[in-house]
Amino acid sequence: MTISEKIKIASDLFGAWGNDLWRDAEVKGLLELLQENILASGTVSRDLGVFALCKRCDEEEGGSCCGAGIENRYSPHLLLVNLLLGVNLPEDRCFANSCYFLGKEGCGLKARDILCINYLCSEIQRLLAPEKVATLQAATGEEMETVFFLHEAVKRFISGGRHDR
Repeated sequence: MTISEKIKIASDLFGAWGNDLWRDAEVKGLLELLQENILASGTVSRDLGVFALCKRCDEEEGGSCCGAGIENRYSPHLLLVNLLLGVNLPEDRCFANSCYFLGKEGCGLKARDILCINYLCSEIQRLLAPEKVATLQAATGEEMETVFFLHEAVKRFISGGRHDR
């Protein structure tokens, strides 16, 4: 299934289920927790200099961990989670050799695949002291756990047909 097809499915699911999902206590609580986790892990990443290292690598060395094909890891349900978080999914790829969701300001998604959250290149691992890597992994671990539970809750909600219309 292409990423365009997955985005279409996610959009259709959002149209059919979005309001019901927002009213579901479990899903709503997990969405709110995920937003807190994303903010916390982003703050840690910024404070430890990870964002600056990634930006330098992309701009000066022409590298990006966000290569074309990474978007294939995303399911329609995880894209639906992004829609629930207010993300506007792109209609086209911004950079030919990069992930479909990589934009001029970085990743356009809030709820990211576990690989995208967890990955640390060898340069970052080399430059960050082990205790800083542990701090970063603790913050991203919370985010990954919440993404997992939210993704599963959304799938369970939809497969259970819990429409409150």
